Amino acid sequence: MDYTFYSEDLKVFIPIIAGLIGFIIFWFTQKSDKLKKKTIARLDQDKGSARFINSTRYLGGFTIGVIPLVAYFIAFPDTSLSDVGLTLYSITILETVLWIAGFSIVLIIMASFSARKPENLVNYPQIRAKEWNRKMIAGNMVSWAAYLLGYELFFRGILLFPLVATIGLWPAIAVNIGMYSATHIPKGLSETIGAIPLAVVLCLLSISTGTIWIAFFVHLAMAWTNFLTALKHNPEMKIIG
Repeated sequence: MDYTFYSEDLKVFIPIIAGLIGFIIFWFTQKSDKLKKKTIARLDQDKGSARFINSTRYLGGFTIGVIPLVAYFIAFPDTSLSDVGLTLYSITILETVLWIAGFSIVLIIMASFSARKPENLVNYPQIRAKEWNRKMIAGNMVSWAAYLLGYELFFRGILLFPLVATIGLWPAIAVNIGMYSATHIPKGLSETIGAIPLAVVLCLLSISTGTIWIAFFVHLAMAWTNFLTALKHNPEMKIIG
């Protein structure tokens, strides 16, 4: 058995380990009752809940996306943003826009129906505020965007493009599916299973267009639709202006 650690191994090692560490930091911060109670104690229940969830999303975007990106750039200083999908290519820009529009429409329709189901309303909106104003709604949507940018930078960027170049397309997609689906386990069986085909499609679209932007905008459209639909249909919540 050859135990030599080669420099090329870092192209697989760094994304997986850095992403894992980033997700651990985000997850256990978000699940910290102590931090949540401290935040709520400084504000009322609704505003405190919103402040805590929004803050942890910004943290997640940073720890899951930015930290692995920085770690990878330090290890491989010749890496460009296009090497991790943070670009747009003129040759595929029309394809990218069409996929974003078409795929988003399909997922928006699907999410608008699934979001109103009782089992979904137990978890969404994640901010369990009873009363929502426009500022809270906007803040929630912006924090989702920040979180999902880091999230897709990791899953469809750092965890995908370098691994494809190192271990091949389908092994890289298999790693992506495994880690992506695993992050959905706390949200229940249906989301965990549903994440598998979605991961395959988003990985293939990211590779074919050379960019993470399809994955980001599609995921964002789905998250916003889920949030707004769940907010509308949750009997314990209301919009006050």
